[in-house]
Amino acid sequence: MLASSTIIEEILALRKFGLASIGFFYHDFRDDQKKDRVGLLSSLLVQLCHQSDSYSDKLNEFYLEHGNGSQQPSETALLRCLMGVLKLPGQAPVYLVVDALDECPNTTAMPSPRENVLKLVEQLVDSQLLNLRICVTSRPEIDIKFLLEPLAYRSISLHDERGQMEDIENYIKSVVDKDSMNRWWKAEDKQMVISTLIENANGM
Repeated sequence: MLASSTIIEEILALRKFGLASIGFFYHDFRDDQKKDRVGLLSSLLVQLCHQSDSYSDKLNEFYLEHGNGSQQPSETALLRCLMGVLKLPGQAPVYLVVDALDECPNTTAMPSPRENVLKLVEQLVDSQLLNLRICVTSRPEIDIKFLLEPLAYRSISLHDERGQMEDIENYIKSVVDKDSMNRWWKAEDKQMVISTLIENANGM
């Protein structure tokens, strides 16, 4: 989350000067509204409509088309609305940040929620909209890497960065050392806990 937070802060700074619009979405497998494509599309549309009168007008049309909100729009309709928003002329660059994609469930359903979101990202990239910038963060899971790597203009792996691992190690050590419940632990027991947590942190 730290890396995406830094990215979002930078984009928000651009937005203050009218140089960007932003929509960001954090996947969370514990929250039904934050683990599928419908939640992602809905969230992005609501966020963008607050950043431009043209976007707001487009979403208001969509709202009226669906019985003033009484009719649940389909995924196809939501995507069509988002594409319509992104194609509006004369707007600042739009940055879409999709965070923790690995938290999106990869179930046995065909297609799974994660596969649907990956297909959405692929559709957005394939649209080749000059105004659109997309950032996706995730653990390096095989299915995600398989689809995203061919699409990526630039890919950065924090899991392979020594600085990332050092930060994790220092944080875990400080928590273990400062916890009053651990003051009576033997040094070797503390080290075993630290080593185990670092090993299972998986770069996060």
